[in-house]
Amino acid sequence: MAVLNGIVRWGIVPLDDDSSNLATMSWDYRGNYLKSANDQLRYQVQWIYAGIKEGVEVGNEGNVLNVIFKIETSVDGTNWTTIGNIKKSRDIANRRYDNDSQPIGHRFTIDISQLVSDQLSYSLCPINKGTWQSNYYGGMNGGLTMQDNVIGGSGITGHPISQYNVSKNGTFRKVRVSATFEILDADKQIITASDFLNYAPIITVINSVNQFERDSVYYENAFDIADSSLNKWKFLTRCPNWADGKIVQDFRKPVRIDEQAEWLQFYIRNNDSKGIRDSSGTAGDSVGATAIKIVTYDSGGVENTFYLRDFEDNILTTISADYTRQLAVQNQMFVQNISPSYIINSGNVWSASDVRTAATGGAVSNYPYWTAYTGDTITGDTVSYHAYLIRRSMWDSGIVPERRTTKVYKYTIDRESENIPYGFVRFHWLNSLGAIDSYTAKRDVVEGLTISRDVIERKGGDRTWYQANSGAVNGSENNVSDSSYISDTMRGGDLYKGGREVLSVNAERVQSVYTEPLNKSVANWLEEIMLSPNVWIEQDTDATRRGKSSNPYLRPSTKGYIPVIITNSDIETVNQENGLVRFNIEYTLSHKVQTQRN
Repeated sequence: MAVLNGIVRWGIVPLDDDSSNLATMSWDYRGNYLKSANDQLRYQVQWIYAGIKEGVEVGNEGNVLNVIFKIETSVDGTNWTTIGNIKKSRDIANRRYDNDSQPIGHRFTIDISQLVSDQLSYSLCPINKGTWQSNYYGGMNGGLTMQDNVIGGSGITGHPISQYNVSKNGTFRKVRVSATFEILDADKQIITASDFLNYAPIITVINSVNQFERDSVYYENAFDIADSSLNKWKFLTRCPNWADGKIVQDFRKPVRIDEQAEWLQFYIRNNDSKGIRDSSGTAGDSVGATAIKIVTYDSGGVENTFYLRDFEDNILTTISADYTRQLAVQNQMFVQNISPSYIINSGNVWSASDVRTAATGGAVSNYPYWTAYTGDTITGDTVSYHAYLIRRSMWDSGIVPERRTTKVYKYTIDRESENIPYGFVRFHWLNSLGAIDSYTAKRDVVEGLTISRDVIERKGGDRTWYQANSGAVNGSENNVSDSSYISDTMRGGDLYKGGREVLSVNAERVQSVYTEPLNKSVANWLEEIMLSPNVWIEQDTDATRRGKSSNPYLRPSTKGYIPVIITNSDIETVNQENGLVRFNIEYTLSHKVQTQRN
């Protein structure tokens, strides 16, 4: 294979830092590793040789004609899948504004966002489960229905649990892009060069969308939790129920005691924590434990403190001779159930134990970080609770043995009784950050059916006469025994069918419900229900109860996610005259009402 002339290098790529020659192209140096699959994801290769300018045709041996970009994705960073190869000829030439001159080199630029976004959808954690089974595989993933006619294992009968066609996590993908080159040989034939441009910096993409007129997520590292000691990181929700030392929101998200699915979803890029060290400052920033800390409040102040750590089982660790340490590099999506019902009933609530204690000779004895929590959690006196991510030091003499590394998210206990027989409507939806949000609407529930019919016209039966079974026929007696009939049909008198008949009935169950009065910030958040392509309500049905009965491990609730389609054509999010606004959420079940076909 021939070698190309000159040099090739990466130009514009989604991730750059302040050491890059492109660092000044964007504020904050585009250093956020977590990217939106619905924004531009540009990759550019630059070829520089002998002062050739952009618009100049090339025809000599070794000159680059085309760049072949190879795009690969992975969730674990080890097993990569090629999702496409794009061949790109040089870009249209740039020209200087004042003298029409062209820059040196040829540039080859592609945008892979549409290709990558097709790999992402959503991932639901089963209701009443603490976290999903695997970060790599996620929960109940969207996208195409998986073929599922193999039960796995060897032998004729197979294995009771399928090991085939398991879909990967629907919420995130790692992306890497490399490049090879097509050049001319001595005979002016197009061949592939032996040169290979190694991978551009690996990024992670999520199924988020940015509203550029108001969002800062595009410009800052707000959601890819890293090793900074700052408490700036956010969970993947735009619900305005968070606070930190500088900003205090006026909203506490209402949650009900019986709710089993209230999710905090987040992405950890680096799980070290700067500032968690031993007293000598030599033990590093290593983290030994990570959890969601819950602090409950009654009318007098702090009531109970405990931790939820189901998601911690999915954190990558390394094991040496005498201790287990959580790895710095995670690059994974996590989810944790913090609903009141789960907290009260799951038994997966923990207290923080002593951190690991250094023994003689510098060895570290393997003390547990967590012990079972035996106190009260959410009680009849609980008014509200706070939730935030903490990381605990690997070492015994930590200056800060436990550090909060996210903003504080605030919840209030809603104790209003359900409006029987109609109940409340619990919504879950794919939010604009690619995670799952939830809200309970409680006012003026309406339910009905929208029905249409497909009508055809058939040839009608004979309605003018009836076949008799006795009486005179042409002057003779015609006595037919009742037992002679083999069916209940008869000739004539066919009034029960046709001509026009209903071929099929199309029916949709339509429902609506009103929210509580909302201020502007909450209304801006809840408008995502109307904008989301994937919305569910919770329902407790015979079918969902069967799921728990069949497999309470994977379906630990009698409630299930039922997909709905929001049918609102417009909503009002601000009303200056009235101040607060209410949403009327109109929706229909995604599963149509099943009817017979004639």
